[in-house]
Amino acid sequence: MDIAARIREILNAEAEAIRSIRVDDAFERAVAAMEGCPGKIITVGMGKAGFVARRFAATLASTATPAFYIHPSEAAHGDLGHIDTGDCLIAFSTSGKTREVLECIEMARHLNREGAVIGITSHPDSGLRDLADIVLDMGVIEEPCPLGLTPTASIAAMSAIADALTLTLMERKGVTREDYGVRHHGGYLGRKARLDNV
Repeated sequence: MDIAARIREILNAEAEAIRSIRVDDAFERAVAAMEGCPGKIITVGMGKAGFVARRFAATLASTATPAFYIHPSEAAHGDLGHIDTGDCLIAFSTSGKTREVLECIEMARHLNREGAVIGITSHPDSGLRDLADIVLDMGVIEEPCPLGLTPTASIAAMSAIADALTLTLMERKGVTREDYGVRHHGGYLGRKARLDNV
């Protein structure tokens, strides 16, 4: 095996998955729903998509948009109580068929009849498409995994969508270095963000 060539091939496959995302008016509606959300932004996802959802919530929170992650399985055992009227729910699922994620959305509707549900998914027959108010389509993605199973390209695309939403929302809200610094005051980025270091 030519290791360097294989690594380039994998990186190219993941980059292509990101380049292939079709940005349509659903992305504009998603940003508008997040910007106009009267409550919190809550992210959900299982497995690898759950890690993206968790990181998305953490990045939103550090860029002046209150957000947190709920594990769909824990939601079934009481964590659903974190959801309230007006919250915006953002669900991550490549297949859009993950039972725990779909159940979490269905049950959340009982607590939150007004907040938007945004689904980020790939498969055309995704059940998430039926439950979401706004669908951000990742497109059909070919995984570079030799088994065709490990979701590296799809997770790269999903993560890129999350980042694009975060930074666009941050700009729309006019978040300043000071806003950033008071939420992220530790470490290198905290020092860089504080106005006394400018």
